[in-house]
Amino acid sequence: MAATAPADAAAWSNWAGNQHSRATAVLRPASIAEVAEQVRSAAETGERIRPVGTGHSFTPVAVSDGRRMELTRLATDVRVDIDRRLVTVPSGMTLRQLNVLLASHRLALPNLGDIDAQTVAGAISTGTHGTGAAYGNLATFVEALTLVTGAGEVLRCSAEERPDVFDAARVSLGALGVLVEVTLRCVDAFVLRAHERPAALDAALADLPGLVDEHDHVEFFWFPYTERVQLKVNDRVPVDDRPLSRWRGWLDDDFLANTVFAGACRLGRAAPALAPGISALSARALSERVYTGRSDAVFCSPRRVRFLEMEYALPRETLPEALDALRRIVDRLPFKVLFPAEVRFTAADEIWLSHSYGRDSAYVALHQYVGMPYEPYFRAFEEVATGLGGRPHWGKLHWRDAASLAPAYPHWPDFQLLRTRLDPYHVLATPHLTHLLG
Repeated sequence: MAATAPADAAAWSNWAGNQHSRATAVLRPASIAEVAEQVRSAAETGERIRPVGTGHSFTPVAVSDGRRMELTRLATDVRVDIDRRLVTVPSGMTLRQLNVLLASHRLALPNLGDIDAQTVAGAISTGTHGTGAAYGNLATFVEALTLVTGAGEVLRCSAEERPDVFDAARVSLGALGVLVEVTLRCVDAFVLRAHERPAALDAALADLPGLVDEHDHVEFFWFPYTERVQLKVNDRVPVDDRPLSRWRGWLDDDFLANTVFAGACRLGRAAPALAPGISALSARALSERVYTGRSDAVFCSPRRVRFLEMEYALPRETLPEALDALRRIVDRLPFKVLFPAEVRFTAADEIWLSHSYGRDSAYVALHQYVGMPYEPYFRAFEEVATGLGGRPHWGKLHWRDAASLAPAYPHWPDFQLLRTRLDPYHVLATPHLTHLLG
């Protein structure tokens, strides 16, 4: 049997500090066989097991009052097939560790989000994504996976082997089983040229269709109470000929984006009337810059200022209407918003519970500094997003339930049937999953 953590390790909280739980036991299996044994043991005794990663979800998706399973000790063979550009890793590996591994073999993931602290399993299971009109979320890079079902059965799944399980398990919120091993399709290591610049919101929106079509990766941040955005465009280039100086990287990414911004947020929380001025100053603090770098170093950035987040995937054509509504919501709130809103893009995919299933999507992410009111803000935009056919990000705050979500996903009934088959004893059930999935 794998080691069980001491009693003081039973308490758990997520990165943002808004979710907490206390486990009846903490399981740290060292092998796939131990995972299966522990799942079967829980089924026999009527216990629940919840696998957790690094706690970067804002929802209660990792919260449970049963046994918590941490996969940091899980040892599976790391296999790198350079010729086929495939890498197989344990699911508890973080994206940061994965990026280092891939770089050592001159490989890379085709796309990434801006945080690399999540585990591979956590990122896949919640639909974590980056931006790029031609790229799906990280789960679309999965070539095969190994799953320990709620009945303790070890299943190997791919497009050829158990394709229904494969299409469901890539984004499954951990409801079908414990992901223990993942095979990812990679690309040759590449260099990105980043162009980041302030812009007027209306001009950015007018140029957006062309920008999204012409560039590999496009996103922007809108600063509330202003008409300003920070526009970020990344494109693949053949050589790393304009690296960012250490000084400029520290100034922009560490000092301004973290240290100074954290101080501004604390000031805005203490004196909310200053928030519009702080937002206007933030919009102009980061000047234009162009630089090149290894793909994961450009995609990912440090996030040390704590916040809460909600994100919705919208049909891409509805983005202008959603942003118009968002600006009106912010203006009429009885409190102030201290964080910018982020807009990104992904391609359609065929994963059953993916936010981008069957359609190209625009993602709108709302953030609020910790300790500030947020629920009326998020709920007001959720009403707008739901009316536009939006789907909430599984790892970000929202208030949808099974009845509300079912019409948004054509394969919802298929997922429910598969969940019943793979977890017949409800070993993986939690109150949050019951609320979401029924």
